[in-house]
Amino acid sequence: MGVLVAFIAFFATVFGIYYVSVTTRNKERMALIDKGADASLFNTGKEGQQSLFNWNKMTLKLGMLFMGVGFGIIAGAILESMEVMPHGPDYVSMIFLFGGLSLVLFYLIDRKNK
Repeated sequence: MGVLVAFIAFFATVFGIYYVSVTTRNKERMALIDKGADASLFNTGKEGQQSLFNWNKMTLKLGMLFMGVGFGIIAGAILESMEVMPHGPDYVSMIFLFGGLSLVLFYLIDRKNK
């Protein structure tokens, strides 16, 4: 029962944050239009303009993160089978360690490409 409540609370929080951000953005845009500001400010992603979000980088980052988490799970299983660490922290520590290392590696690759 407690897991269900936590699950519902998590998704309610995510929905609430998304809803507030969308309504706030709409209110800001309406206020600018009411004041007579230039509406071309809202034309993002059109031809001739560069998008602020790069999908190639995002997919590379997520792919590297998931690979790091996978390597962390494998390393946690190895540590558990060798009985180097107690059962609880071996998986969690390795997942965070390898996930973080993959994000640092992504940063170094991205910086090299710029």
